[in-house]
Amino acid sequence: MTGSRTPASTPATPDAQWWRQAVVYQVYPRSFADSNGDGLGDVAGITSRVPYLAELGVDAIWLSPFFPSPLADGGYDVADYRDVDDRLGTLEDVDALIATAHAHDIRVIVDVVPNHTSDEHEWFRAALAAGPGSPERARYVFREGAGADGELPPSDWVANFGGSAWTRVPDGQWYLHLFAPEQPDLDWTNPEVHDDFEHTLRFWSDRGVDGFRVDVAHGLAKDLSEPYRPSNEQALPHDGSDPLYDRDEVHEIFEGWRRVLDEYDPPRAAIAEAWAPAPRRVLYARPTELGQAFNFDLLEAPFDATAFRTVIERNLAMSEESGASSTWVLSNHDVVRHATRYGLPDDTDTDAWLMTDGTTPPLDRDHGLHRARAASLLLFALPGSTYTYQGEELGLHEAAAIPRELLQDPKWIRSGHTVKGRDGCRVPIPWTVDGPSFGFGAVPPQLPQPEDFGASSVEALADDPSSTLSLYRAAFAARRQLQRGEHLTWLDTPVHVVGFARHDGWRSYTNFGTSPVALPEGQVLLASGPLTDGMLPGETTVWVS
Repeated sequence: MTGSRTPASTPATPDAQWWRQAVVYQVYPRSFADSNGDGLGDVAGITSRVPYLAELGVDAIWLSPFFPSPLADGGYDVADYRDVDDRLGTLEDVDALIATAHAHDIRVIVDVVPNHTSDEHEWFRAALAAGPGSPERARYVFREGAGADGELPPSDWVANFGGSAWTRVPDGQWYLHLFAPEQPDLDWTNPEVHDDFEHTLRFWSDRGVDGFRVDVAHGLAKDLSEPYRPSNEQALPHDGSDPLYDRDEVHEIFEGWRRVLDEYDPPRAAIAEAWAPAPRRVLYARPTELGQAFNFDLLEAPFDATAFRTVIERNLAMSEESGASSTWVLSNHDVVRHATRYGLPDDTDTDAWLMTDGTTPPLDRDHGLHRARAASLLLFALPGSTYTYQGEELGLHEAAAIPRELLQDPKWIRSGHTVKGRDGCRVPIPWTVDGPSFGFGAVPPQLPQPEDFGASSVEALADDPSSTLSLYRAAFAARRQLQRGEHLTWLDTPVHVVGFARHDGWRSYTNFGTSPVALPEGQVLLASGPLTDGMLPGETTVWVS
């Protein structure tokens, strides 16, 4: 297919390079806003909050999956890639959301989950019915088992959520799932799989979607030759030879995707979730492939000047090498919120901490939020795109004490009830100071919110000039005025201070230490906390011109 296509609705300011310097706000649809009072967030609820997002100052919203799903993994088990879960709305509701966002000059990015489907997807149901050796099974990874009677899994591969990565079906074969058993892996050597996902990319692009976030982009290509070799995603060999992750063949897939995305005017953007070593992650971000790849390095770094500077230097260099812009993120739907991480000792095992319902070690909430504000303001000064997870602009902490009987994350079950999982960052965000769901909807939500959430609500913070919400609004507005180019110049600072200059000479300084340092000369544009007596306090960021 050749030529360019014009979607049904477009942003007011068309720009093929909008993604290079964008503020992208991640929405977890089931936990953002409930429009119909069933306790579950929905598409119409998101649409109703677009004016809030416009006032916040974001350039795009990224929607986590809203497709039909039995919710074995929070919507990342997709039963139909080209429809909407009827609990969340309709295709017409999505069209309305896209049109409303575009009317507010906000782009829309949707999640694509190409590594696996739901076990309720029509393809997988057909595969089970058709039996071994069928074309239907060839869309997935079915294999004979080991042992005298095939009673053992074909390999010792372990799923990301715990347990074997293989599940046996009644006729004796086993299917591969790198995540939950309800998420069977697709076989990307099958042309039908390629064709169907290209259809999906066009389906949503034709409806006006501006870009795609690609889930588990590093997992699509697999070496299934026997004997099966061991795999360990946490210790990748750095050379593309792991049998399951970050294989060189995956890039041929994304080259095909780029050809589809470039059929549109402007071309559709894409960003890879690729848990790969940093030198290989840039391959996904090449202009011939997806164009960007998530940089999770700051998300994993301690609150430390040397660690932050090292990560920033490395990723800016790699972005220049790949031709992409860098991406920066501190929180998302898969990790403990950074306001909480920064309020715990650096060596805290957050999985173990969650198992204590957030009591051991004790969380210093104020300290964590103070650090989070400083880290976020530093992030917003960097060249490249910044990704903000819903609620971090409210300074939300992890909901660590969700009762065990209400946990939904498959990690909880697959780990034998030893890992609580990610529900604590997925609880519905608060909009008002009171009410049955703090303004999320008319009834209590599907995941319980902490009793003190009202104090962190939009209503409580909106008119407070010192609030985290006000800081984010001011930072995004200033960033839009200041952000030019994709380079910085490092400044001579004390070892515990990270300072750099951007174009036109405006500067960002972050004091990672605990003692004040002299405030740099110039006009203060913005600060993450109070400044006193000409000093930059510890664990504080300031922008100056």
